[in-house]
Amino acid sequence: MLLPCYNEEAAIAQTVASFRAAFPAAAIHVYDNNSRDRTIEVAREAGAIVRSERMQGKGNVVRRMFADVDADIYVMADGDATYDASVAPLMVDRLVQEGLDMIVGTRVHEAAEAYRRGHVLGNRAMTGLLAQLFGRSFTDIFSGYRVFSRRFVKSFPVLSSGFEIETEISVHALELKMPVGEVETRYFARPEGSASKLNTYRDGFRIAKTIAVLYRIERPMLFFGFIATVFAMMAVLLAVPLVITYLSTGLVPRFPTAILATGMMILAFLNLFTGLILDTVVRGRREVRRLAYLAQPGPFSD
Repeated sequence: MLLPCYNEEAAIAQTVASFRAAFPAAAIHVYDNNSRDRTIEVAREAGAIVRSERMQGKGNVVRRMFADVDADIYVMADGDATYDASVAPLMVDRLVQEGLDMIVGTRVHEAAEAYRRGHVLGNRAMTGLLAQLFGRSFTDIFSGYRVFSRRFVKSFPVLSSGFEIETEISVHALELKMPVGEVETRYFARPEGSASKLNTYRDGFRIAKTIAVLYRIERPMLFFGFIATVFAMMAVLLAVPLVITYLSTGLVPRFPTAILATGMMILAFLNLFTGLILDTVVRGRREVRRLAYLAQPGPFSD
């Protein structure tokens, strides 16, 4: 059981207790990320194994957790008492029974203060964008409540440093075509004294940037092919009047325009060949990740 926390003194004891009740025999790890209150002491008093990650950001915490903890099944949730721990055994059972690699706890909120309206709209927009770019998506790509198999965790490189980590996790599952599932779970308002670290616009921009970067990395032929198409169309639009004039008069009166059109066509071909080369590289890298994924045992039932 993995719990990232950031100044969550008011909620961490409640979170640890609720997941201890759900999994009496599980090891509960709380990862502190530069808290300035009594989060560490409170977590230890609640019976959790506490470790610290000094590099700020949730992505850095997840990278450390996945590297440090060795288990067959991982349950990850934010340490802010917003997730329903009683659903976790159902998520684990489904992961094992169906041989899945990830279960996403899809948040269902009843109170407006639990999940701000701007975050709901942003989640829907980013989920739709991810589906458009990668062909399929999840209902709630930003959920921090997830269950993983060992082979997911140990094949996931974790490149993000902040709250965009959930997007990277989702893309990793989609790209390797892992068997995944979703389970609805209640999403509670934060306890008094606990405040969200999310900023709707700043973190939304970072997540959109992460999706664009991951799309460039994972779909280079489409990414650079689109750029090549734009340059080629602009070059053709500039060149058509020049060709018509040349065919009728034998002259090229707008020489700078001809140079510009030629330059744009060269850029189009450069982007096209860049996409082709990187597509080959990505295919080889994906094969390596797939082999690393297959090297780990899956959580199949007997």
